[in-house]
Amino acid sequence: MKTKTGRWIFPLLTGILILAFFGDLMFGSIRLSSRDFFDALLGRSGDPNISYIIWSLRLPKAITAILAGSGLALCGLLMQTLFRNPLAGPFVLGISSGASLGVALLVMASSWFGGSALVHIFSYGQVGMVLAAMAGALLVMILVILVSVRVADSVSILIIGMMFGSATGAIVSLLQYFSDPDAVKSFLVWTFGDISAVTAEHLKLLGPMVVSGILAGLALKKPLNALMLGENHARVIGVNVKRFRIIIILVTSLLTGAITAFTGPIAFVGLAVPHLARAILRSSDHGRLTPATLICGAIIMLICDILAQLPASNQILPINTVTAIFGAPVVIWVILRNRRGRTPLVS
Repeated sequence: MKTKTGRWIFPLLTGILILAFFGDLMFGSIRLSSRDFFDALLGRSGDPNISYIIWSLRLPKAITAILAGSGLALCGLLMQTLFRNPLAGPFVLGISSGASLGVALLVMASSWFGGSALVHIFSYGQVGMVLAAMAGALLVMILVILVSVRVADSVSILIIGMMFGSATGAIVSLLQYFSDPDAVKSFLVWTFGDISAVTAEHLKLLGPMVVSGILAGLALKKPLNALMLGENHARVIGVNVKRFRIIIILVTSLLTGAITAFTGPIAFVGLAVPHLARAILRSSDHGRLTPATLICGAIIMLICDILAQLPASNQILPINTVTAIFGAPVVIWVILRNRRGRTPLVS
């Protein structure tokens, strides 16, 4: 049964990915006819505005959706395997919260020192947001790595990461409380998530970082399969669990930090997509599960972006709103499935 599934599932997923990619290019707040769309793709369009919309606006956004969806989905798979917890995701180590703290410090500093030339230089355009987010993510990543070297238990690292996230979240709340409403509004807009702000120039930095993290994740399939049977079993067959744990944290930090820096925090994709891939494959073999998770993450993110644009409408929803609508039912399904046959928490 698994062999037959493996023969058609990847070609099918690839076909859906291609359709979703072209759908994201074609549909949006500005309506394009099929003829205008294909003429622009083939370079035969007589309207430069249509070519600009597709090649300069929608194409970078669609590529960003693929990178963000696949990267966050891989982070979720790595975290769920490392901690053997179905509800682990790319934000459990507090890395996303660290990125939010960096952006919050930049935005609030702009409101406190509005006359400072240095603040205006670093807050110019999207560059300041990216640098601040990556600095915050890097800070939390270093703290988590230092803890992981001294702590042998993966569950303890998971809890400590959540505490880092709670601490940075508390600091962000304090910054919001003591800042003016305009600065708070700017920060809240960033937290909604936005892949349309990523330009072709940004992709020159984001692309290599995400691709490097994905290649590293693909190379970890054998240790991940060993870890599925428990850390003791992995040690018996020669896996250096402590070093492997640090590698996973580094890969997850690189992907989550880079994606969050450019797109803002995007929830539920990393948590929900690995479960969707497992349900489709009915397999826990990371040799097949990892590429399936990458493709599913890209597909889900493209579809969420299409829905967020409300095609033929002038309204654009925050991407986090759409991913939450998709991810929340999946999380509920995972909890109910894991609780089936067990004693309920409340009798």
